[in-house]
Order: sequence, then structure tokens, then C-alpha cells
Amino acid sequence: MAGRLKPLDVDRQTKPGKYADGGGLYLIVTGPTSKSWSYRFWKDGKERWHGLGSLKDVSLKDARLARDAARLRVKGDRSTAGVDIVLERRQAREEAKAVETKVVMPTFEECAEAYIRVNWSTWSEKHRDQWPSSLKRYAYSTIGKLTIREIKPSHIHDLLKPIWVEKRETANRVRGRIETIIAKNVDIDDPDFRNPAELTRQLREKLPKRPKRVVRHHPALPYSEAPAFMQLLAGAPGTAAAMLRFLIFTACRTNEAVDGQWCEIDRPAATWKIPGERMKMDQDHHVPLTDPALAVLDEMGDGSQGELIFINPDGGAFSENAMLAVLDRLGYGHVTVHGFRSTFATWAEECTDYPDGVREAALAHKYKSETTAAYQRGQKLEKRRALMKDWAAFLTGAKVVSLDDRRVG
Repeated sequence: MAGRLKPLDVDRQTKPGKYADGGGLYLIVTGPTSKSWSYRFWKDGKERWHGLGSLKDVSLKDARLARDAARLRVKGDRSTAGVDIVLERRQAREEAKAVETKVVMPTFEECAEAYIRVNWSTWSEKHRDQWPSSLKRYAYSTIGKLTIREIKPSHIHDLLKPIWVEKRETANRVRGRIETIIAKNVDIDDPDFRNPAELTRQLREKLPKRPKRVVRHHPALPYSEAPAFMQLLAGAPGTAAAMLRFLIFTACRTNEAVDGQWCEIDRPAATWKIPGERMKMDQDHHVPLTDPALAVLDEMGDGSQGELIFINPDGGAFSENAMLAVLDRLGYGHVTVHGFRSTFATWAEECTDYPDGVREAALAHKYKSETTAAYQRGQKLEKRRALMKDWAAFLTGAKVVSLDDRRVG
């Protein structure tokens, strides 16, 4: 096809504009030294401009040849359908960018391993065991090799579905851990980002329906039998038995005793400050220490042995099952360690006149009523100290209910 432009016109033209050469070829001038070629065509009712290169690199003759080749691709022939070459080029750029991004951006598995390394020193033995194993078992096969941006809610649905009903607590923890890792690796100011692991109504509706949970209370020892049990426990050897005595005297939770550290103990003030990160309510909790509780600490040493108060034979933290094993050896396998908190609560309610607020504060419970909570912000340390002193006196009192020796030989 004969052109409308001449080589001399192309070289001399400096006025900005679009100059047609024919057949859809245009010289685009944006400045005295900025000139390029573009092929204009229509595809599916839409106008398209396909760049053919700069005048510095592509002559008029070569631009016409490139236009002809582009036109053949757009129109196609008997054996090949026409294509939108502008859309094709755009998709190629996006794919190349995606590949480049994938190489640069870390995978979810790499992000998870980095998060675990950062938090390892602050975690309990239980967390150190469960975080890596649960993610490896339930998450990595589905999203481990994906970047954070590639993870979709459907991926989270697929990995949770097999365990959502049968392993309820495991599924909850896995989902929460994935959500935490993803949140740690996105821009806090990104307004368009939505965490795919968030338990939205949409995700919940797609997952299998869970049966209503039946509340089962931890089997507890009747408080009337507690003094006799404490007398039996006092003769039990081993650090785990001492840890169980300390737990009962302080009415604390299992993990709080297992992970207790010497730096948390204030001997002159006779208090134990449990940091919020180890508390169920994420708030620091001050526990008044009675003489029997301090005596247990004296048995353990003075803090020079290491950070942990109760150290297992291997030099690390005990498993949370260690105190259950003590109960089993003493013939009390029918009750749980956590149940001693119920033993304390029932005794305090039925045998003392301490207000609900003092009893609940001793157990580090959250108040059900926001109004009550507003009035009970203080920890009532001295009132709780009196309560715990009475509890210790009850447990170690001279009047002990006689029980059969249930020790397993």
C-alpha cells in the first residue's frame, strides 16, 4: 500500500500530533525529538493503538512492514482467528510482572518460618511444638508455596473444611495462626487489602455446619476433700508435685505455673506478677503469695538455677501433662489440674463472705457485666491476699477429712 508520508516529511515534522500514513499507521509526534509509530485498529467495537517503536529505532519502511504484520494478526485468516494484539501485549506484561513478583516476594511458608523464629524465644514449649507442626500439617500443602497476595479465601476454606467439624479447636487455631502471619506481612496502610483468613460470615457459611458444643466442666475435687489431698500431695516427691502444690495455693492456670519465671516473683512484696501475654485476658495479673506458696518457691531455689521456676529433669519447661501424671500416680486420675480452680471457687463461694468481685479477681476472670467491670478495675490485691491466706489455711488446716490411701503401688 502506497504511503502518504515521505521520509523527509517524517524527519522534519516537529509539531505535536498524529500523522496518518495509511492503513492504520500513524507517526506520533510529542516533541522535536520524540517521535514514534503506532498502528490504529478496531477490535470488538473498541479503538486500539498498538505501538510499533520509536522513530530512532524503526524507519518508515520498517514501520509499514510492522503495520502489515500487525494487521494480519488482528484480522486472522482461514486457519487462525484474529487476536486483540493490544490486550495480548498487556496480558504478557502482567504475567511477566507476576513472575517477577513471585520471585521477589516470599512464600507463605517462608513468612511463617520467619514469624516463628522471631517469636520462638518468648513462646512456651507448647507453642513451640504446636505452631510449626499445625502449619506444616494443615496449611503448607495448600498455601505454603503461594505468596501472601496469591492466597484467597477459597484456599482457607479448602484447608479448613476437612478438620472444621472433627477437629474444632485445631481448625480454630490453624485459621488464627494463618490470619496472624498474613496480617504481619501486609502494608498496614493498604485500604484495599482484606485478610483472606478472616472468619467472615461468607467463609463461615461455606464451611460445614458444626453441631452445638456441649459444655463440659473440668472434673474437680470437692473442696471438702482438698485438705486430705494436699496432705497426700505434700509427701509426693519431684518438681512436678511441687508445681502442682504451688498451682493449688495460687489458684492459677496450668500454663501460668508451667511457664512461671523467677523474674516475676517479688519476694519482699510476696507477689507473683504474671505478664499479660501469658494470661487468658491478656492483662497483667498480680497473685498474692501466701506462706505455703512461698515455701514451695524456697524448695525450688533462689532463682540462680535459671529463668524457669519449675525445671524438668532435662533442664527445660515441663509439659502441661506433668501435673496430670502426678494426680494419676496419687490415685486422683479422675480429676483435672484445671479443676482445682473450680475447687477453690466453690470453697470461696460456700465457705467465705468475700464479695464476688474479690473471688473473680483471684481467678483472673472477665466480668460478664460491663457495669460491674467498670467498678472492679482494681486488682484488690490486699483483699485477695486475705482470701488466699484463708484458702491456704483451709488446705493446710489440722482438721483433715480422712480419706483412703489411693496411691498406686
